[in-house]
Amino acid sequence: MKDYSGLETALKIVLLLITAVLCGLLHPAAALIVLAAGLMAFALRAYFASVRKNQIERLCDEISSILHGAEQITFDTYAEGELGILASEISKMTVRLREQNAALRQERSFMQESLEDISHQLRTPLTAMILLVDMMRKPNLSREQQAENLHELQSLLTRMQWMIETLLGFSRLDAGAVTFQKTRFPCRTLIAEALEPISVALELKDIAVNIDIPADTALSADLPYCTEALCNLLKNCMEHTPEGGSITIQAESNAIYTGILITDTGSGIREEDLPHIFERFYRGSTFSKAGYGIGLAFARRIITAQGGSIQVRNAAPQGAQFDIRFYQSAV
Repeated sequence: MKDYSGLETALKIVLLLITAVLCGLLHPAAALIVLAAGLMAFALRAYFASVRKNQIERLCDEISSILHGAEQITFDTYAEGELGILASEISKMTVRLREQNAALRQERSFMQESLEDISHQLRTPLTAMILLVDMMRKPNLSREQQAENLHELQSLLTRMQWMIETLLGFSRLDAGAVTFQKTRFPCRTLIAEALEPISVALELKDIAVNIDIPADTALSADLPYCTEALCNLLKNCMEHTPEGGSITIQAESNAIYTGILITDTGSGIREEDLPHIFERFYRGSTFSKAGYGIGLAFARRIITAQGGSIQVRNAAPQGAQFDIRFYQSAV
């Protein structure tokens, strides 16, 4: 766009001179007054234009400093008016960009830590599998030892498969690629399907499962994903309940939510672990070191993504208690 400010100034000077000449024809003093007023107006205009130019240059310098990584730039020194409004909007945009930049840095740090955790979690079973394979190459290995090693290999492969599938599920949820298909189903159906994958392990540990759920108790959610979440919770309870213990599952419905309460008779959770028990890859005390640190986090992610909530606390006289709620409407 062409700049016509010089032409505009020249035209104003010509008009001022013409006006002064016409006034001079009427009275010489009038011509002097017009010329003085015109020169003063031009001087004031030049002064304010210079101030505005300096402010714009300073604003440009501050924007350039922000683009080069400055963190302490503020836009509070500009007066009201169009430039002040512009500075205010740039300040808001800068704050927003800083927040996004901080979030990106935090996400990048989290991704790096997650990759390190995943590498560590995979390396441990892989190392054990390599050792088992080397042991199975020995010519004097008995059939009993071979069978035992094969059973251990299968167990390690199953755990690795579970971890990889859980991490893939996490990725799909984080990417927003999951569409929950909500249906209404009885709570007893959910519990039966969640217990099925660990039923053999529960029997081997002689852990009794007590179910106290009224027949008419139902909830609206995605049944397959809720089954996976509840299975992870029950699996965690089973792993921390000693042989001969029990797991109690209760449920109730009211006008606000449908609640499921899972209580085990294990050793409970240390107080320092309670605030972090649902954090991904959390490894604190011996409680969290027993697994990979993703089962409980994945369960909470599934439940909260459907508008539900989950809390954990220690039960009396011993054990852990998970309180899951699926609300009838968004809260």
